[in-house]
Order: sequence, then structure tokens, then C-alpha cells
Amino acid sequence: MRRRTLLQLAAAWAALPTLPRSALAQTYPARPIRLIVGFPAGGQVDIIARVTAQWLGQALTQTVVVENKPGAGGNLGAEAVVKAAPDGYTLFFAAASNTVNTTLFAHLSYDFARDTAPVGPINRIPLVLEANPSFAPKTVAELIAAAKEKPGTIAVGSPSAGTPPYLAVALLKMMAGIDMVHVPYFGENQMITDLLGGQLMVGIGGISSAIGHIKAGKLRALGLTTPGRIEQLPDVPAIAETVPDFAASGWTGIVAPKNTPAPVIDTLAAAIRTVQADPQFKARLADLGAPLFSLPPAEFGTLIVAETEKWAKVIKFAGLKPQ
Repeated sequence: MRRRTLLQLAAAWAALPTLPRSALAQTYPARPIRLIVGFPAGGQVDIIARVTAQWLGQALTQTVVVENKPGAGGNLGAEAVVKAAPDGYTLFFAAASNTVNTTLFAHLSYDFARDTAPVGPINRIPLVLEANPSFAPKTVAELIAAAKEKPGTIAVGSPSAGTPPYLAVALLKMMAGIDMVHVPYFGENQMITDLLGGQLMVGIGGISSAIGHIKAGKLRALGLTTPGRIEQLPDVPAIAETVPDFAASGWTGIVAPKNTPAPVIDTLAAAIRTVQADPQFKARLADLGAPLFSLPPAEFGTLIVAETEKWAKVIKFAGLKPQ
């Protein structure tokens, strides 16, 4: 009897770790979820995050609250999530810049690929070389010619260090062999404000925050950073049509703190698939110039590692430092 009792107790003890996981899968999410964005309100990543949060909340039948924690090219927001409890109630709206920052910033307190749990990407982010309508150069070729004629006299803006537009500016300078003054902004929204007001004449940013102004004629699109033209701006040439092989774009996606339980990750990934299957969500992102991008969690994790390695080579080659 004693042996049988001990065996029963041992079996019961072994089963204990699975009980919370099973219960969690059945009850998650039981309260509102925070979705942290590492950039100020009004920029490319924030716009997509807020649209996604609305649809994700509907899919999860729970409120998803966007919380902006801007600073250091998205590092402050990422750090807040890395340090959060791995319970699925604090998520991060990641961007390609987080893979860049691993190399760009030498003393981060975390490793983005190692210390987060991938859930799924949301969309690709085409970038656009945009100008105030009064800017003299009307094409990429004319911009390059003007920069070569008077080196160091043209200021070109971008969002903060580590963002895809920031790297796109460096890549354009390198590949076109031109010298322009790079002006990184704290947030993309302020850069757009300065472009509209004429304080800045040209910049590279995400298409979502600029497409409305471009279509209204308040900004002029000189070129796209995608390898070819895109459906949302079919008359705008790719920069690669002038600078062969030029390509730089971003993406967004959702990650959780490392060690978030698998049932929670599965629930969130399923919700993302539901959201991306909604024609209205797809249409909304299309209006913002942000095509859908879908991968399961494991493949998203592979992408994050690959992007980290790719941008490390670019940063080291160009000798880029955070501003």
C-alpha cells in the first residue's frame, strides 16, 4: 500500500507543472493586454500598431492597449518588454530597427533575438524618399546630381538611429557616392512636420505616415526603397531604377518576453492569423501602403536572427554609430 501511495503521489506531482499551462491556455487572456511601441505616436510603426491593436483585441475578445515608450531607436520599449513578466500581458510591437540596434548600440542590456519570444510579423514597410514640393530636384537622379555638385549642402532627414529609414539614408549616400548632411529625428512625425513646413526639404521615412500627404500633393515622392514599384504608388519609381540594386525596407511584428508559455504564444499567433485573414484589415493596411507579412512563430524567429546578421554587416561596413 505504501509503495502504491508513493507512486500515486509521484504521478500527481509530475502532473502539476502541466496544470497551470492547461488552465492558462483556457483562460488567456483574462485581462487587458499592453502592446508597447518603441516610437512616438504618429509615426509609421505607431500607426500600424494602433490598427493592429484594434483588430487583435477583437480576435482575442480582450482590450489591447497601445503604450508608447519612445527613445534610443526603439530600445527603451524593447527593454521594457524584455524585463516584463512572461505572462502574455505585456507585448512588444517590434520593428526591423530592433534587429539593427543589436549591432548599432554597443552596450544594450539585452539581446533582442535571444531575450524575446517571437509571435508573428504583421506587415512589410516600404520606405519612400520624400521631399517638400518646393525642393528643386524632382527625381532621384536630380537629387544625386545636386548633391555631387555641392557636397555637404543638402540635409536629408530620417527617424532616429537604428531605424530602416536611417540605414536607407546611409545606404543611399554610400551606393550613390554622395555627401549629404544626415539629420536623424527623435520621431518620424516631427520629420514629416518639418518636411511639410519647409524646415527640412528631403527625407526618407515609412510610407504610412507620408502617403496621405503625397496623394494630396503636400509632399513629393522621389523614389521608393523597395526593389520595384508598389501598388499604392504606381507612378513613383523605385530608387533602384536610378541606383541599381538599391533596396531597404522594414517590417513590424509582435514579440513577447522570453519564456512566455507556449500556449500563450499559440493563442496570440492564432489571433494574428485571424486578423490578417480579415479583408477589412488587409484593406486598411493597403491604404497605409503596408502589405501584409505572415510567418509562424518559429520562422519569424529565424527572420529576426537573419536580419540581425544582415544589418550587422551593413553597419560595420559603413562605420555607423548611434546619434
